[in-house]
Amino acid sequence: MVKQRKYVVKKHFQGVPKRDDFEIVETELLPIKNGEILLKTEWISVDPYQRAYSSRYPVPYDQFGYQVSLVLESKDPRYPEGSRIVSHKGWCDHSVINTSSGEAPSGLNAVYKLPDLKGLPNSLGIGAIGMTGATAYFGLLELCKPKAGETVVVTGAAGAVGSIVGQIAKIKGCTVIGFAGSDDKVEWLEKELGFDKAFNYKTTDVLTALKEAAPKGVDCYFDNVGGEISSQIISQMNLYGRVAVCGSISAYNADLLNTPKASILQPSIVSKELKIEGYIVSRWLSRWPEAFADLIKWAKSGQLKTREHVTEGFDNIYDAFVGMLAGENTGKAVVKV
Repeated sequence: MVKQRKYVVKKHFQGVPKRDDFEIVETELLPIKNGEILLKTEWISVDPYQRAYSSRYPVPYDQFGYQVSLVLESKDPRYPEGSRIVSHKGWCDHSVINTSSGEAPSGLNAVYKLPDLKGLPNSLGIGAIGMTGATAYFGLLELCKPKAGETVVVTGAAGAVGSIVGQIAKIKGCTVIGFAGSDDKVEWLEKELGFDKAFNYKTTDVLTALKEAAPKGVDCYFDNVGGEISSQIISQMNLYGRVAVCGSISAYNADLLNTPKASILQPSIVSKELKIEGYIVSRWLSRWPEAFADLIKWAKSGQLKTREHVTEGFDNIYDAFVGMLAGENTGKAVVKV
């Protein structure tokens, strides 16, 4: 009998998630039946959406999230023993997935074989060659549709999604400006990833910096953070500018009854005839392999750098999660189980 340890959210988060909002529960998994696979978790993802979506579920609930796992036992020939799977089974060290009952898992709950990473680390399956990479790829290329020579601005630029967005924009021939939360991150964006300019939003006057770095205005804005900085960037956009709204991490830990205020956007939206669209990456789930093929090609050629912030140990997932929300990670935050 295989024992499972898992994180259960027993209290809805108020502000920054607290350790005692979670409980680590140990259970015994039943022997698998036809159509089921037994998995041993190897890598677990911590992401901002795990904070943003938390209030959608009644407590207690098993903490959701992406993981890369090894198939220990299989009664589904599509997923043979020894293969690796990407699933949304969350923060657990073992799990059983029924791959044949009812409707096939879809949306964020999709289950699929780890792509052939051609020698790249398996952990990228929950990062640059996973949901994170697909988020950057489709948000930028399908919604912003940047053209060579245009100026693209990215907030949260040193994070998991933002760092990939900026690099894809450079591959497409754009001028790229990033905003991040520390001088070290700014240096990494400029010297390692090839951003044309990056700024520490905590120590920089955003409007002044943007006017100097993009004197001809901004064509595309990839918004990971929301808040006043987004209002300022949108005020500098060009006619027919495009904005992809991926997230609003600046407010995820805020009091829902007293969320931060930002300057109104309507004057800029109307006068510049802007297109602003929010999205969830599962919209393009059937096309994720298309994104993965390009991302693997770019990573293998060195055009795409895939930095990871690795935390070791199942018992340290909470610390990795809260650290990621505080911006302690550069690149993708993952946990090695």
